[in-house]
This record gives sequence, structure tokens and C-alpha cells, in this order.
Amino acid sequence: MNKCNIIPIFVPHMGCPHDCIFCNQRKITNFKDALDEFDIRKNIENYISYFKNKTIPIEIAFYGGSFTGLDKNLMISYLEIANDYIDRGFVNSIRISTRPDYISKEILDILIKYKVQTIELGVQSMTQSTLDLNNRGHNVECVYESSSLIKKYKIKLGLQMMVGLYGDTIDTVINTAFELCKIKPDFVRVYPTLTIRDTELERLYYSKEYMPMSLEDSIYLCKHIYILFKYYSIPIIRLGLQSSDNISEDGDVVAGPYHPAFRELVESSIYKDFIEYYISFFDIKNDFILECNNSEISKIIGNKRLNIKYFKEKYNINIRIKTLTLEKNILIFNKNIVYINDFIDYYFNKNILRRIDET
Repeated sequence: MNKCNIIPIFVPHMGCPHDCIFCNQRKITNFKDALDEFDIRKNIENYISYFKNKTIPIEIAFYGGSFTGLDKNLMISYLEIANDYIDRGFVNSIRISTRPDYISKEILDILIKYKVQTIELGVQSMTQSTLDLNNRGHNVECVYESSSLIKKYKIKLGLQMMVGLYGDTIDTVINTAFELCKIKPDFVRVYPTLTIRDTELERLYYSKEYMPMSLEDSIYLCKHIYILFKYYSIPIIRLGLQSSDNISEDGDVVAGPYHPAFRELVESSIYKDFIEYYISFFDIKNDFILECNNSEISKIIGNKRLNIKYFKEKYNINIRIKTLTLEKNILIFNKNIVYINDFIDYYFNKNILRRIDET
């Protein structure tokens, strides 16, 4: 994905006819009311002034709720505001997020007219029983249909999924990721399920009908999902909810695998497995030097140096990190060059393909 500066405009729960049991958009986005035109323009202009590098494209993103479920005139009025900034050369494009069952040819004709270049669909699960238990209000088939229609209009397609929903299992989550891969979106977002205050999921949690995933289990499962998308060359543009005043351990998260650096934890877990595989492959018995790109150091070391401690405790091996001008995802073990993509292939075939075959 090319780098892009995003101007977020939140329309919390507007246009959405359902109360999914995990959802409280007002808590998640920290916005209580829809913005009027003055507020929208002020927000856009503030962001434009923040962006210092004028060579990076700017995109207005309508997040929250279901944008295409808005009253048509209201939706068009929002798009007209965004288009004013495109026509004046301040903004390059528009993206919107919506539900899979709120896509049609009529809607896409409007979106194309107003220069929408990216649509994100909140899929969440590709298992019908999970969709029903979470009150999603649509079926699996409409995900395939709406995705196909969006692609026919040559609009970039993003798909969002959640991990650890009410009724989920390891296999339903992996099945969802695999089905999304078959659709071949341009990118995905992956969110661990958090129990947010003032939701039905909170009631189920306190009545012991729903057990949130632990942080450790969520990292383990998201590691599989991460590798699955990597195997099929689908970019993961977000893994874990973005921290805000509300979305934090001291905010409105009642339970669930929240961590402000969730993606880093998942990637560190993958690097631990990656390094361990090659310690065995090269039959390394003693301390060694691991050379890498500077940007990979934190993933190799792990949160609170957990990876380094793991190898010391399990193998009595000290790893010394040395940075070189290498491409990302390449490591050198005592002068042996290894590629993480080779490990991704190995891990997929050994640990994930079997689960896909079983679902």
C-alpha cells in the first residue's frame, strides 16, 4: 500500500440499522454526534495544515457507522464537501467504510461520481452462525457479492475481520481469513474482539456466557492470521484497535486482549518462531550474531526483551544483534542469509494449511 495521509471523519452508528453485540461506536470513535458542514470543513483544514510533507497524497476517510446506509441526500452532502477539497487540489481521494449488505449498483454509481477510490467492508466473520450470534444482520453470501461488485467498478477493496467474536473458534477465525484471501482484497484490517462498556457483549461477559480471549491466545491466533495473509500477499494495514482516551485498559475496555502495541507483539511472536526454526536448521549451539535491518530490532528482541530471554533460558544461547543495510525481513545468522518469506511458506504449509483443509 502506498503511503497516504488520512483525514478521518467519523459518522458513529449513523446509517447502521443494527446493534451488533460487540459494538458501541460512540465509545470506540470517541465521537457522540455527527459533524455538521462547518465542523467537517474545520476538521479537514486542520489536518491539511498538520501535514508537512506535501508530496504525500491526502485522503478523506469516512469511518464509523455504515456510510452507504446514510440518507442518500446526507451521504451526497458529505461527499460534496470532500469533493470541494479534491477539486481545489488539497485532497487526492476519498475512502469510506460500510456494511457488505449496503452495496448496490445505485450506491456505487454515486460513489464513483464523487471520486470514492476505496471502500472498506466490515465483514467481521465468514461463518454464518457467528454472524447470527453477533447480530450482524447479513449473510455470508452478500460479502462475496458486494466484494465482486466493488471490484467491477475498479474501486479498491478493503475487508475488516474480527478475532474472538462470540461463538468463534480457532477454526472459524482461520476460515474467515482464508475466505477473505479468496476474495483477494487490496488490503485487510484485523481486530481482536474487545468487550466494550454498554454493549450486549458486556452483559454476556458478566453473565459468563462469553469468555474473551486472553492476550496470549489472541497473539497466537493472530500470528496464524498474519501469516495466512502474508502467504497470499495481502497487506494488513491495521492489526489491533488504535489507542484512544476511551479504548485503553483504563477506559471503556471491560475485558479482552487489548494492548497498545498489539501488532508489535504478534510480529515479535513470528520472529521468535522464525529465529527458533533457523537455530534448529543451522544446529546452532553457541552464542551467535544476528544481523538485520535496524527497523527489525524491536521485533527480534521482543516486548521487554522476552525473545532474547526465551532463547537464553531454553537454549542457553545469547543473541547479539548487529544492524546492517539490509532489506526488511532478511536476517543473517552467522553469515547465513535467511528470508522471512521462506519461513512464512514453511509455517503456512506446516501449521495452517491443515486447519484450512479441516474447515
